[in-house]
Amino acid sequence: MTTHVTIIGAGLGGLTLARVLHLHGIAATVYEAEPSPTARSQGGLLDIHDHNGLPALRAADLEDEFRGLVLEGRQAIRALAPDGTVLLDQPDDGTGGRPEVQRGELRRILLASLPPGTVRWGHKVSGTRPLGEGRHEVTFADGATTTTSLLVGADGAWSRVRPLLTGATPEYSGISYVETYLLDADTRHPATAKAVGGGGFFALVPGKGIQAHRESGDTLHTYVALRKPQEWFADIDFSDAAAATTRIAREFDGWAPEITALITEADTAPVLRPISALPAGLRWDRVPGVTLLGDAAHLVMPNGEGANLAMYDAAQLGDALAAHPHDTETALAEYEHAMFARSVAEAADAVELHELMYGPDAPNGLIDMITGGE
Repeated sequence: MTTHVTIIGAGLGGLTLARVLHLHGIAATVYEAEPSPTARSQGGLLDIHDHNGLPALRAADLEDEFRGLVLEGRQAIRALAPDGTVLLDQPDDGTGGRPEVQRGELRRILLASLPPGTVRWGHKVSGTRPLGEGRHEVTFADGATTTTSLLVGADGAWSRVRPLLTGATPEYSGISYVETYLLDADTRHPATAKAVGGGGFFALVPGKGIQAHRESGDTLHTYVALRKPQEWFADIDFSDAAAATTRIAREFDGWAPEITALITEADTAPVLRPISALPAGLRWDRVPGVTLLGDAAHLVMPNGEGANLAMYDAAQLGDALAAHPHDTETALAEYEHAMFARSVAEAADAVELHELMYGPDAPNGLIDMITGGE
């Protein structure tokens, strides 16, 4: 294949695509808005699934490197009632069926697997436009442009490439997360570290909850979930960390202190993460020379599949392009047909999961799902 592939976004999906294309001898350039690989934290733990994330890593020939990143014991799950009563204490079963890795470390091995210069840092896209005959122009924030005959948007929820294909945009889901961290938890926050345990943790009631996960270095990474309108959060000044912490913690008055300490004793300022989603089952008519992957194509509410799906999309797209080196439109059509079907199922699963977590039967439905109950 002689067509040079232009990829927007150096997240896990964009980098996986570049890697798979490289293995097939197909040239690609990745443009990324961030100024460097270490410009910001890359988020927390990911559990890599054997039906999508792991096959993608195999397609990228990175399974051995990935295995070296796995944090042992993090598949354990604990659930507590608001008063601290243990509802579920499921140890890591040791099977490795959902191996947990740090997102930043996974990104690092993907970057290291690419030829030097593949990723162009500090290239924030300000717009895209069609030029005809399947070619597109990408404009960057500094005024520079590039043209391409094969453009892939791997640029996430607020994709700048998506408008070439559809006018759909993400809409607020009705729930927001507030992110916090406890550092050196075993030493500095022992009661909370014990409550969380060695892996994932949740304490949920209808409409709200506190979720946490033990990461590397005894770090507890927390997402406080609240089903509230955006206007409710707009009344909180998150630039005043103490005031914002107090206001969020007030929603959990009366809860056990070892649970609420994930908010009140946080070692970082609370960060608001509104949760948005694209319309379920989003499709578009085939537009020559451009496609999307990952959240740019099928953003859903968090369900543990986002990174896995982005990498799987990327691997499938890379393999399709390699299988049709002289007919990229056939490759893109085949890829999108399968991707659309996957995204419908994942959107439905995400809605169902959030109803189990924050609906009227929370947390019983989620615990039954985890334990195999009705």
